[in-house]
Amino acid sequence: MAEDNDPLRPRPTQDSRRFFMLPQAPIDSGYYVYGKLYGELAKGAYQYAHPTMMTSILRVAFEWQVIDKRRIGIGDISMAGGPKPPNHQSHRNGLQVDIRPLRKDGLEEPVTWMESQYDSASTAKLIELFRTFAPVVRLFFNGPGIPFVIPLKNHDNHFHVELRG
Repeated sequence: MAEDNDPLRPRPTQDSRRFFMLPQAPIDSGYYVYGKLYGELAKGAYQYAHPTMMTSILRVAFEWQVIDKRRIGIGDISMAGGPKPPNHQSHRNGLQVDIRPLRKDGLEEPVTWMESQYDSASTAKLIELFRTFAPVVRLFFNGPGIPFVIPLKNHDNHFHVELRG
């Protein structure tokens, strides 16, 4: 889709709630962004974060860089203004985020917990960083053997973190 015909543009860096869009390509940030909206690359349109979420993502990414050179994949947060998204029941208040599990090969691509490239130990460490540095309310993920996560349909290739605002 050409950018001039993109219904998701313009994308202001701040929305009507005064939530900011997660920076999309910061150098040495410890994370990368991914996700689609309406079948197209979201390009930040689905990454408006409550200040608590923004702070938590940046802090966890910073802490992650200290222990691992792989970047973490940050996906859906909320759309500007908080409308109901087409593919979630939540993700309206900027306090939920989807994050990819880590891959053993370090590629910045999706992986399910059932694949050989899934890095269970590192994913568990990343989840623990969220529990340590963010006010976590709930964690959904189907990967077995990770403490404090709740299995939920369609959570094989990402974990969902919900924070208290």
